[in-house]
Amino acid sequence: MNTIFITGTAGSGKSLLTSKLLQWYEDHDSFAIGLNLDPGTIDLPYEPDIDVRNYIDINRLMNSYQLGPNGALMMASDLIATQLVEIQNEVNSLNADYVLVDTPGQIELFAFRESGLYFVSHFQSDNKATIFIFDGMLVSSPINYVSISLLASSIKLRLRTPQISLLTKRDLIIERLPEILEWSASIASLESALDKEKDSENSFLCKELVRSLSKGGFLEGIIAVSSLTMNGMVTLSASLSRILNQGEEVNS
Repeated sequence: MNTIFITGTAGSGKSLLTSKLLQWYEDHDSFAIGLNLDPGTIDLPYEPDIDVRNYIDINRLMNSYQLGPNGALMMASDLIATQLVEIQNEVNSLNADYVLVDTPGQIELFAFRESGLYFVSHFQSDNKATIFIFDGMLVSSPINYVSISLLASSIKLRLRTPQISLLTKRDLIIERLPEILEWSASIASLESALDKEKDSENSFLCKELVRSLSKGGFLEGIIAVSSLTMNGMVTLSASLSRILNQGEEVNS
């Protein structure tokens, strides 16, 4: 069993990507299941096979502990770790090839609290990988791109799993797409773009950060995917396969 944790900022397209990957694996003769770990979500574009909302009720937490929405979400995120055994048993009973874990919308509630790290490290799986989503609408400037890259690096350090960087909403940024992909492939190109920024102080800081990230091996190429046209899914699937199956697809 292989597990893929799908992470990213709120609204970046985690749940939509989960739904598309579920369909992709089904179309390619692999059995994938969806695990929703967001106790605060209302509507999902897929039907989760395992749903943390069956164990944790946000409204009940708010009423029982007189919490506001944010306080209830924080408490719910911590409670996820207490349900690990039950969730693991549900997952194991389905005997899937792939488990796609749709993480909470507010990434800080999962990745930067001990409960999230506990869940990832103690969840039993043959292989694990993380997808970090770069929201195409948020990385249209080089400074923003560096900022999100820092967040992606932080998630990789926290979760301690192999990580793939993924750019979503390519359809909405099609004119800027070649430039953004060039930033991900060439530090020199990114530094050149930063030199053109009007905010020289932040530009200088970003260049120093980029060099440090590069030396530490945290800057890697990014895969652009469209959840509407499925463009880029072949590349994403191949990258996941290299990490999880040493290049061999399940049931290929």
